[in-house]
Amino acid sequence: MPVKNRFAELQPEIAAWRRDLHKHPELQFDTHRTSGLVAEKLRAFGCDEVVTGIGRTGVVGVIKGKSDTSGRVVGLRADMDALPILEETGAPYASDTEGKMHACGHDGHTAMLLGAAQYLCETRNFDGTAVVIFQPAEEGGGGGRVMCEDGLMTRFGIEEVYGMHNWPGMDIGTFAIRSGPFFAATDIFEIDVEGRGGHAAKPHETVDPTVVASHVVLALQTIASRNADPVGQIVVSVTSFETSSDAFNVIPQTVQMKGTVRTLDAAMRDLAETRLTQIATGVAQSLGGSAQVRYTRNYPVTTNHETQTGVAADVAKSVAGACHPADLVMGGEDFSFMLEERPGAYILMGNGASAALHHPKYDFNDEAIPVGCSYWAELVEQRMPAA
Repeated sequence: MPVKNRFAELQPEIAAWRRDLHKHPELQFDTHRTSGLVAEKLRAFGCDEVVTGIGRTGVVGVIKGKSDTSGRVVGLRADMDALPILEETGAPYASDTEGKMHACGHDGHTAMLLGAAQYLCETRNFDGTAVVIFQPAEEGGGGGRVMCEDGLMTRFGIEEVYGMHNWPGMDIGTFAIRSGPFFAATDIFEIDVEGRGGHAAKPHETVDPTVVASHVVLALQTIASRNADPVGQIVVSVTSFETSSDAFNVIPQTVQMKGTVRTLDAAMRDLAETRLTQIATGVAQSLGGSAQVRYTRNYPVTTNHETQTGVAADVAKSVAGACHPADLVMGGEDFSFMLEERPGAYILMGNGASAALHHPKYDFNDEAIPVGCSYWAELVEQRMPAA
């Protein structure tokens, strides 16, 4: 596997950065320490420009090649935030903040892009401009959207943009990608069911919202089984069910449910929102209660552009010898907002036999660092070959 020799040399140093980030996790937009460290290193590397505060706590570094006859500007994006999870890795560099941990590998993503930035500043063996993007709040905060709203693409003249995520279960040194829809749209909903509370021994005098809400949960499953085209992809999951009473002998007045809807195309997304509202309100009314639905469209579908997917796959092949076809993923990714603004591609890189993403025993595999760094550097050098 032709990993660049410079990254094999830098691997221990980059791994040390990664472990420092892992030890000090920060959530959503509260990445002040992480952002400060990133900006400090980019300045030390010799970036031509380092801008902070894009997307609240985002950081952007601009690296100019030895020449700029092409005028091309390519963006590379890494996410920085952690998750509200109690770590169980037992690692010597485990989180020092209880209830927060890097359970998705964003510490590794940040460290690898920093390593690539150092190399690109040292060599500048390309014709154009590389823009390294360090984004906060991928985990539910929509930091990608906020950075775009702050003018990320236009301010830095970015023409195309690329992202990468580590993937447990894939071997170190392997990549996978697909063109078109890749990661799902991630909508969320809340349903407030109201009945008529009373004594548990006199259910006939009440409208039991737990019974009503239970029927709603079951009926919502017909969106996937009876409303959606069977060849489409859709997930409707109720993930929280909470009543207004915790007593053994009280039928509550209300039940609140929360959940998520995952889809991979606009028509299916529209269908899910319409049917979810119709089913919840209709079932509740038929049983003597009522339901109020709040449906929020969160991250859009992550859609890889065909040309840039081919570029990413070719770069991965040059680094790893092959790039495998990736399966559809019903998880969400807010790199989708950047792909709505500019053509680009999102690729998966193997993390080996680690625990799953978002698991309390997950840890980024430092052996993957030279592979990921080489991909970033090779992408810049191939997409903007030196004049």
